[in-house]
Amino acid sequence: MPFEAADGDARHGDTVMTYVKDLGDVGRDELGTAGGKAVGLGGLIQAGLPVPPGFVLTTAAYSEFVTGNLDAAIRELASLPPDASPEDYEHASGQLRDLFGKGTMPPAIRTELADAYQRLGSGTSVSVRSSATAEDLPSASFAGQQETYLNVRGQDALAQAVTDCWASLWTARAMAYRAREGVLPGQVRLAVVVQQMVEADAAGVMFTANPANGRRDQTAISAAWGLGEAVVSGTVTTDDLVVESATGRIISRQTADKEVMTVPVENGTREQPVAEARRRAPVLDDAAAAELTRYGQLITDHSGAPQDVEWARAGGRFFLLQSRPITALAEPAADVPKTWPVPYPNGLYFRASIVEQMPDPLSPLFADLIDGSVSRSLSALMNQALGINSLREGEVRFPTINGYAYYYYRNRALLRMTGRTVPAMGALFRGTAHMGIAGWRDYSHPRYQQVIREWSVKPPSELTGGQLLEGVQALRTPEPCTTRPCSPSFRSPP
Repeated sequence: MPFEAADGDARHGDTVMTYVKDLGDVGRDELGTAGGKAVGLGGLIQAGLPVPPGFVLTTAAYSEFVTGNLDAAIRELASLPPDASPEDYEHASGQLRDLFGKGTMPPAIRTELADAYQRLGSGTSVSVRSSATAEDLPSASFAGQQETYLNVRGQDALAQAVTDCWASLWTARAMAYRAREGVLPGQVRLAVVVQQMVEADAAGVMFTANPANGRRDQTAISAAWGLGEAVVSGTVTTDDLVVESATGRIISRQTADKEVMTVPVENGTREQPVAEARRRAPVLDDAAAAELTRYGQLITDHSGAPQDVEWARAGGRFFLLQSRPITALAEPAADVPKTWPVPYPNGLYFRASIVEQMPDPLSPLFADLIDGSVSRSLSALMNQALGINSLREGEVRFPTINGYAYYYYRNRALLRMTGRTVPAMGALFRGTAHMGIAGWRDYSHPRYQQVIREWSVKPPSELTGGQLLEGVQALRTPEPCTTRPCSPSFRSPP
């Protein structure tokens, strides 16, 4: 039953409601009084989407509760620096929550809360969730920082749940996070959302853009049996689906072994094992996933940005429990390649040596530069070690496949090098190969130093582009056997 707004207060009949407002009446500009969660739910209701009925106890009620000594204690105990120790935050949190527990809800607030609860239905089971003024903002995710209470029944239990929800604004985790984000204790107040409980047979979360790859045209859904708390808390492995947002087509589906589920009990919830027959059964079939995705697109269209949505399903109907902007969404990525065509035939491709230092795709410019550089260096090295013509033009390359670097050796080149390996090893052991420690000390290192000396006396500003490139190549590439006599053991017939 809605509350009628008038002159800044909510009305029901002839009763002015100072602290309570129907969720359907909460506007986008009421973050400071209703908090982020209530503003989001109000938008969903105004868009005609299925949201459980409920109301918000505004931040005015929180302010009234903490006015006086409690307000001063908050300013004193919660003003910790971002680098304070976890023990300091825990100590301050414990003191503050004790003070909240000893506080008394003002009669006017308790009366309005009871009246609003009564209009939801006598003895109705409700959920009690925080709605903070620094919560669910595009710039930072404060999700999960405060407590949620489910399956609350009765006026006394509701009043206690509201007080506990207020106190959860000052958990150690919440205070530390806000300090890191630069949110001061005096900048936050807490509204509380009270909604009719959905005794869900299935629930989960939905991202209206795919957080794994940033794709705005894909919806990611996680689903489990029972209430959604097991999903949000991470105690259950969920079914995970990726859906094409425009068509509802299932792109991928992973059905999990769901061992536990959260179920309502008197004044609370508990976990229980999932029946064996349902553990590996999909929570949502294709039609249900497509229906939920359509709701997700309506939410995104209404809000103007991709959303993180909590949902529940009961009696074959979906209900939307919360919607908040997705923070830190990656830029869209391309589809994962399904084919890996090779650029050169009749050869071996592998990732080893320096390729292992390149785990990510290469930029096109870098790929072009390194292909020729590595190919020339390897050809010179192998011809130095195994004899001229061990590697011929085009027989070793450094190509990319779908952007990833690979070594490529032509098959006939591998056979040729294999045949020359035994005499090369003999030369290495005899110390005539210019390789190993002795080769580096007596041949390669002196030669490298000589090249450096020769080029060091040439001012780079006086060299042409061709000469600069020649200098780089001289430092990079070993001098091949064609320009310097090779060890007799390595010289190959023409």
